[in-house]
Amino acid sequence: MSDSEIKTILEQYRTVVSIGLSSNPDRPSYGVCGYLQRHGYRVIPVNPNETEVLGERAYPDLASVPDPIGLVQIFRRPEAVPPIVDAAIRRGAKVIWMQDGAGNPEAAKKAEAAGLTVIVDDCMMREHRRLFS
Repeated sequence: MSDSEIKTILEQYRTVVSIGLSSNPDRPSYGVCGYLQRHGYRVIPVNPNETEVLGERAYPDLASVPDPIGLVQIFRRPEAVPPIVDAAIRRGAKVIWMQDGAGNPEAAKKAEAAGLTVIVDDCMMREHRRLFS
């Protein structure tokens, strides 16, 4: 994916549904999503073990998120990704962003076949810093 395509995604999707976002400040998800919030993004946490993260209500799964879903960011092990992609497709998501270490090639192919834009094993914070600083 080109820099201009990534930049367009980061400009267009200002609400990020973050699967696996933890309230533990030592977890990468917490640092990345805190950064995104500080740069004007709304982060919607999806984690069945949380009730609130970074001041936002957490939801147990994608089906429970009441808002429209554009971009789904995934902080999970690769083997946990396929059902998340299936749920994102059902919810009409437009972009799947598999963070570093969350890449699942089969799930990525399925999402692309369903018409979603997919970014695999890349960090939103790192790309934002690189393209907007």
